[in-house]
Amino acid sequence: MTAYETITYSVSNRVATISLNRPKAMNAISQQMRLELKQAVDTAESADDVRVVVLRAEGRGFSSGTDLTEGLAGFDTIDDQIQEEYKPVLMAIANSSKPYIASVHGAAAGIGAAFALSCDLAIMGEGAFVYLAFAGIALVPDGGIAHHLVNAMGYRKAYQAFVEAARIPAEECLQYGLVNKVVADDKLAEETQAWAERLAEGSPLAQKYGKQIMRGVHTSSFEETLDMESKKQVLCSTSQDSATAIGAFFAKTKPTFIGA
Repeated sequence: MTAYETITYSVSNRVATISLNRPKAMNAISQQMRLELKQAVDTAESADDVRVVVLRAEGRGFSSGTDLTEGLAGFDTIDDQIQEEYKPVLMAIANSSKPYIASVHGAAAGIGAAFALSCDLAIMGEGAFVYLAFAGIALVPDGGIAHHLVNAMGYRKAYQAFVEAARIPAEECLQYGLVNKVVADDKLAEETQAWAERLAEGSPLAQKYGKQIMRGVHTSSFEETLDMESKKQVLCSTSQDSATAIGAFFAKTKPTFIGA
């Protein structure tokens, strides 16, 4: 197992948990953390004993955003930094064959919020909030957060939230569809793990191909989506897991999925 300095990585009941672990720095995302996040995401993707991945954080909040004390961390431009260090992590989550759940407590600010919203599912503590700090320090949204905000809130509400450097509380995030669940702060870890373990009992093939289809909906026509569904359905319907599940349905038993 890789020894990490800025994150922790563990696996329990087929759920991998990646925790941001710079609590003294409010989990500001440093260059080292970006590199370690990519390693952890790659490890989870290749692990046969992992079905679901949780992204969470230690300390008082999820993340304060990028570590501004590092500047460009050796890059000539921020574009270079985003392309080389942020984008690979965000795209690895988006393209992963496994569901990712963001578990958010406290503040999820700036690109820290972008990491949370890049996950497929999200659960927040009732005291948590998304802080769009960008305009307050004369920056535009990055990390793909504009994509998530506009899709969830519509252009006008999303742009207003950006220009006002809004703090969007958990209940509003739930109303907009930015997150799936809001729970009591002291129940967040428990509820997250229970949800992840329930999903880990599901069909890996259905979760993998369903994610691919739904991630592509906004850039596909209705016909293209229909065709992709049809092709992926062939792979699922001819699988051992589908045969097992259909047999279990008629036998009124619970299927065990193996991902094949």
